[in-house]
Amino acid sequence: MKKHKTKLLAAACVGALLLAGCGKKEEVLSLFCWTEYVPQAVIDKFTEETGIRVAVENYTSNEEMLAKLLAGGGSYDLIQPSEYTVEALIKDGQLQELDHEKIPNLKNLAPEFRNLSFDPGNKYSVPWMAGFVGIVYNSEVVPGPIVGYRDVFTDAHKGRIVVLDDAREIVSWGLATAGIPINDVSDQNLATITPLLKDWLSKVKVFDSDSPKTALSNGDVDLGVVWSGEAAILFNENPKFQWVLPAEGFHMFVDNLAIPKTARHKELAEKFMNFILRPDISRMISADFPYYNPNAAARELLTEAERNNPASYPPGLDVTKAQLFSDIGEQGSKVDELITTIKVQ
Repeated sequence: MKKHKTKLLAAACVGALLLAGCGKKEEVLSLFCWTEYVPQAVIDKFTEETGIRVAVENYTSNEEMLAKLLAGGGSYDLIQPSEYTVEALIKDGQLQELDHEKIPNLKNLAPEFRNLSFDPGNKYSVPWMAGFVGIVYNSEVVPGPIVGYRDVFTDAHKGRIVVLDDAREIVSWGLATAGIPINDVSDQNLATITPLLKDWLSKVKVFDSDSPKTALSNGDVDLGVVWSGEAAILFNENPKFQWVLPAEGFHMFVDNLAIPKTARHKELAEKFMNFILRPDISRMISADFPYYNPNAAARELLTEAERNNPASYPPGLDVTKAQLFSDIGEQGSKVDELITTIKVQ
């Protein structure tokens, strides 16, 4: 009987050798990230170099990611939260501290991205890409000047506007226009901007956070408020798509990689972090998703045209003075409720 078991074990090992070797399980990194944000070529190269397979699952908002993560809907080794979400997760004890010795390529980060307010010293997170939210308009159809939100949401443009399907973003535009700090999301301030947002959103044709550039590229709309990386792609396709940082005020977002406290493969996660911080790999990310790259070494590899794209790297902008979203706690649910209610009216 023992000999029979040995033969069965040997047969099983032969089969396993074809995949990963007898007695050795395939290493798999579980990545929960934004849609259209991680180039497949980067994932393939990581697997090619390390033998580690990457299982990717996508989300379309920080709030969607948080809901699934905190509900235990999946076991993820890496997530890709924005700055205010990193802050909230740190407060709630939901992230693991990073071992910087295993991420030596942190040295490639530009100094201004090594000690941001939401995670001083990058104790829990590694910047992926940064960017802005601003205005894009088709200059062949829309006569200028377009300088701010009030120039977008007019009767003349009704039904020809695309905006991000992101409640926190939309509320920030109203706050900035009313002269209210974008993180001062009190009940009173929400009430103040509600009539303005009702008017604005009644003029919107498309709500799209995944690929707002598509409606513009197809000619379904003429202008909108979109992510800077999407605007950069449009500008590369045709310079008729002009980019504007809103005069009322704007903010910088910083998307990051972080390791949830429930992660099963912290070492693999840190290996992936170190991999994406390599200049050549980070440059690959910029090629597909031309946001503001926080990796100074990778920026040196960009072409002059890439560095001069006005949406990727707005001329004269000092990112150290840019506003960041901060965690607003329970007010976040009120923001979501407000925008959902307005959209269905």
